[in-house]
Amino acid sequence: MISDHRGEPVRTGRAAVNETKLHYRTAGSGPAVVLLHGVPKTGYHWRHLVPRLTPRHTVVVPDLRGLGDSDHPAGGFDSATMSDDIAALMAHLGHDSYSVMGEDWGAAIGYQLAARHRDRVNALVFAEALLPGFGFEDHTALTHENVSGGMHLWHLGFYFQPDVPEMLIAGHERELLTYMLKYERSHPDTATADAVDEYVRCYSLPGGIRSMLSIYRAMLADAEQNRQAAQKRLDIPVLALGGSAFIGDRNEAQMRLLAHDVTGHVFDAGHDLAEEVPDEVADVVLPFLAGRGRAVGPGGTAS
Repeated sequence: MISDHRGEPVRTGRAAVNETKLHYRTAGSGPAVVLLHGVPKTGYHWRHLVPRLTPRHTVVVPDLRGLGDSDHPAGGFDSATMSDDIAALMAHLGHDSYSVMGEDWGAAIGYQLAARHRDRVNALVFAEALLPGFGFEDHTALTHENVSGGMHLWHLGFYFQPDVPEMLIAGHERELLTYMLKYERSHPDTATADAVDEYVRCYSLPGGIRSMLSIYRAMLADAEQNRQAAQKRLDIPVLALGGSAFIGDRNEAQMRLLAHDVTGHVFDAGHDLAEEVPDEVADVVLPFLAGRGRAVGPGGTAS
């Protein structure tokens, strides 16, 4: 369960948007911020950060297309389409201006959201991601630097191959997810049993692993989308966050190619900042978000 700062369970709902149906959670009051999780996670990734944000913000936490308790459509797993999902969800909930915080694939989708919906997004927090087209692919290479630095992304090529990953992962979702979640963290004990159970539950649903793999298989389309978007830099403030044991200050260096107003911060952590060091993340994110956008009433329908 995810709770707000008063210990009250967040509101949940489903919305039919952009030819799919998204599950979301929402809580709090004040200027809106949408939190976009990465892989292999769900909106549950933000459970520690939500109560730190809700005193000042209306927080919207969707499960991305094909992940969590959202629907598992046949296609639409490129970053541009998935960003349009979020724009449609936020419009559905009545938020015409909002900040975006994304991590891992959620950060890549958050960048596309900010680039494609510039009249809606007023700030971007970009955490622990390398964008296709801007260095992501380089870390698939079997080199001494990648391996010794912990940034050999061996799984990208494996996931890109059709059919074989589904065959090998089926029945071993827990083993794969537990390994990925713990391997990429400086603090592996923060991959708690409740989180692992929730992620395994969701990725074991029919279509769960297929949807996850489809996100990776859209990388070549993503790269072209990112190169196109980068032709016009973002004008909004961008906060680039990294973990010292994973992508680190490369988050900031990358975003300086894509936006005019970029600040950065590196935490003593691995890849999953909001689960590893939530207090420290909140201390950096809250001042950055202060004063962004305008308050709107809480959105979403109870279910």
